[in-house]
Amino acid sequence: MCMSVAGLCEICGTGSVEDGCDRCGRLVCADHLDDPTDLCTSCLAEFGDPPDGGSRGPSPDGVDEYRF
Repeated sequence: MCMSVAGLCEICGTGSVEDGCDRCGRLVCADHLDDPTDLCTSCLAEFGDPPDGGSRGPSPDGVDEYRF
């Protein structure tokens, strides 16, 4: 997602806005936006952001749950 916005990051209040979070809509700087998911660091923290880059665990909408 790429949009042209101006202002300050809603998380740190200092960086210039780069983009918006796809989940909560916060306008955030590049330091507080996860490019692969387009989520802000606050939303990403709710789902658990593994430091090793591994699986994030369950998705909020349950898309990784399968029953056979």
